[in-house]
Amino acid sequence: MKIGNRFAIVLSLTTALTFPAIFTTGALAQETDPQIADEVEDEEYPDISLPGANTIIVTGRINRDPTRSSSQVISVLSSEQIARTGEGDIAGALSRVTGLSVQGQGFVFVRGLGDRYSLALLNGSPLPSPQPLSRVVPLDIFPTGIIASSLVQKTYSANFPGEFGGGVINLTTRAVPDESFLSVGMGVSGNTETTFHNGLSYYGSGTDWSAFDDGTRDIPPALQDFFASGERINDLSIEQQAAIGKQLGNPNLILLQKIGDIPANWSGSLTGGTAIDFGSDGRLGVIGTASISNEWRTRDIFKQLPLQNFSSGTDINEIATDNRITVNGLLGFGAEFGEQQIRWTNLFIRDTLKQARLAEGEDFVDDESYQQQQTGWYERQLINSQFVGEFELGRVSLDLRGGYAQTQREAPYEYDFVYLRSNTTAFLGDQFVNQLDGQEGDARVAFSNLEEELWYGGADISVPLLDWMSGTVGYAYSDTTRYSERREFAFRNTDGTRSPEFRQGVGLLRPDLLLGDAIIDYFRLRLVEPGENAAAFDAGLEVHAGYAMLRGEPAEGFSFDVGVRYEDAQQFVNPVEVFNTPIAIISGTSLDNSYWLPSGTVTVTPFDDLQVRAHASRTIARPQFRELIFLPYFDPEISRSFEGNPFLVDSELTNYELRAEYYMGRGRSVSVAGFYKDIKNPIEVFSRFNDNAQTSSFANAPRATLMGVEVDGQYNFDLADLGGLFSTKELVVVANYTYTTSDISVKAGDTTLNQRGAVIQASDLFRDGSQLTGQSDHIANLQLTLEDTERLQQFTALVSYGSERVTSRGSGAIPDVVEDPGIKVDLVVRQGLNLFGRDAEFKLEARNIFGRINEEFLADANNRLEINTYKIGTSLSASVSVDF
Repeated sequence: MKIGNRFAIVLSLTTALTFPAIFTTGALAQETDPQIADEVEDEEYPDISLPGANTIIVTGRINRDPTRSSSQVISVLSSEQIARTGEGDIAGALSRVTGLSVQGQGFVFVRGLGDRYSLALLNGSPLPSPQPLSRVVPLDIFPTGIIASSLVQKTYSANFPGEFGGGVINLTTRAVPDESFLSVGMGVSGNTETTFHNGLSYYGSGTDWSAFDDGTRDIPPALQDFFASGERINDLSIEQQAAIGKQLGNPNLILLQKIGDIPANWSGSLTGGTAIDFGSDGRLGVIGTASISNEWRTRDIFKQLPLQNFSSGTDINEIATDNRITVNGLLGFGAEFGEQQIRWTNLFIRDTLKQARLAEGEDFVDDESYQQQQTGWYERQLINSQFVGEFELGRVSLDLRGGYAQTQREAPYEYDFVYLRSNTTAFLGDQFVNQLDGQEGDARVAFSNLEEELWYGGADISVPLLDWMSGTVGYAYSDTTRYSERREFAFRNTDGTRSPEFRQGVGLLRPDLLLGDAIIDYFRLRLVEPGENAAAFDAGLEVHAGYAMLRGEPAEGFSFDVGVRYEDAQQFVNPVEVFNTPIAIISGTSLDNSYWLPSGTVTVTPFDDLQVRAHASRTIARPQFRELIFLPYFDPEISRSFEGNPFLVDSELTNYELRAEYYMGRGRSVSVAGFYKDIKNPIEVFSRFNDNAQTSSFANAPRATLMGVEVDGQYNFDLADLGGLFSTKELVVVANYTYTTSDISVKAGDTTLNQRGAVIQASDLFRDGSQLTGQSDHIANLQLTLEDTERLQQFTALVSYGSERVTSRGSGAIPDVVEDPGIKVDLVVRQGLNLFGRDAEFKLEARNIFGRINEEFLADANNRLEINTYKIGTSLSASVSVDF
């Protein structure tokens, strides 16, 4: 291969992985080397094309394997590879990539590092998060239908943001189509633990099925007036409080109902696009997609809350039914004229969770029992509009990008009712009673809202410096602002003269009747706002960055990619005073840091089929907004409360990697990599257990190291020699394994700051030698696909395994909270059909066919307590899509 041609592809690919253009239509090379042409035929990536970044231009599409051609360590999932997995969202598809795992609500962990160490981009541009506890967007809100390809880069390069701990995940939306098309799809699915089984729900509104409320959950007028007044609830009269309270007791949002047969899940989608030629060399295209899915999940959860001697203080059985509705749409426009390209992409995603919970617990310390009922409606919404332009100006390439994104999360009418049973011989001692006094029963309703806005932009200029070297300089800017507010109100029976009547039977009323107008008036129920000193906060992160990079191949078989990034960031989180008369509120925090972040990768090719890469870099990880303020927050997914820590500081990482890759042609390859990370001030989660609840917070550990080995390979076996049914078949085997070990280092005298700013011994929260939260020692995936080479027919078996990982640090004598992902086996069948003269695809899926359960627990040598353990069940689904 000629040096110039090889460098042209490497350089253009590396530029394709930067912000300006991620896999857009177009291609490059000045002339086609015969060896390149052979390799292009061998490697099939039909949905990935490489944009131009220099003066070397090619017409047509280059399908060279980007994993091999990149100057960095990357993994790429094309749309075909995503389709093989059969996953409905991109988080599930990414869990098949070497070293990646998914935890919680779609948070993707890279090499065992938590979601804070993973950077998520859309078409190379940053994304705001709709989650209160995260600045990283959960990837399960992205249906695979709107994603053309997904790239994971595990080695840092200076064109990426400095918050690059484990890797960057870049999602590429569908581009301008080569020809007009229209596809319609629909599907149905069910789960052995949920579908046609008993579950819980509440009426809500008549349009809940669509992910949009019909106005039932709008803030009522009396409460709106109260918020606008700036008064405290205690300043209002009994009558004014009653007027608000009566509007908060909507039975349609409170009354929990048993559903005898949970319905099946369903989904529908519509995707289409077209393109036209104009002028002598212009092409204009548009693509659009829209889909909706409605899914149910019931969990029968068992929890145990420990005492300080690590025995169970409370056993809890909880039924939780989630109805999740996702609506999304994408509209993209693109234009090509000569060597110039522009793209405008608009994305909308709305992900709504309607949740009903009922729990019963036995308190062994006080010999009491309690029932807790919770209903909630959680709306997450993402709107994103971005522009990308690539321009060839003689020998200079100019890439521009900019955009705006907004996320919202609203949770109106979060109800929480607690009834107690004394288990004594006293009157009603054998009944669950709610005294509405905060001690022997409770009733609360909360309204929370989060809105985050992101403006971003940047530019790159690339120019050839020598025949064998090119340089790039760039600037990137992002400005993120977040406003979060949570107002919670508790109903209180404070009229002592009539409290005995509650004890004589009123407290037995079900929740919707307990908050009825007559009860509110007669017992003169008051409202209190427990969290009024921490009702709202503002947050922001403004980043200015400049960077310079050199890429070159000074000799055959030797190339380099080096760069340095200077990044200046100002981050703040401040409480917001919502009352006319200021009250004592918690303090805010501000971080103002700048960093020089160097990176370098050297690639040696001893012979054509073998590549060896060596990499070193420095990166950072910042605290997330929600972690920096001492406000309570409840996560409905894991039924756990969190508190922030205003005294967190940035984590600093030093990264090393050595990797060998061997390519055998026609999609066959094997690679082995070793990596090492040294982390200063890693941010870890720890938990406290009291008052029948688990509360988690955050703190900086002194130092940690993480190291490991990755092995992955793919091989296609041609089965034609077997003849008969196998004459057009091949077997595709994809396997990967990651071993990771990490150690938190805590030495005598090491200190840290807790959420109240107190200096404490680091050993009070962290054990020397403990592994980092979220890190599994072993992650493995095996994918076996039998597919036809002449038509769409695939049978895929997917096996995934994750060993135990810590989800939260224990405190004192309490051990760490551990999750055991275990082994999961899936089957996916895809079959091409002809329906009424149209091409169609039929798909069958079976997920978790051996019924692996979710296990989260505390354990030492003698005891084990369950924290969040339930049966996941086996999911079965069928879908069909038709092309027009």
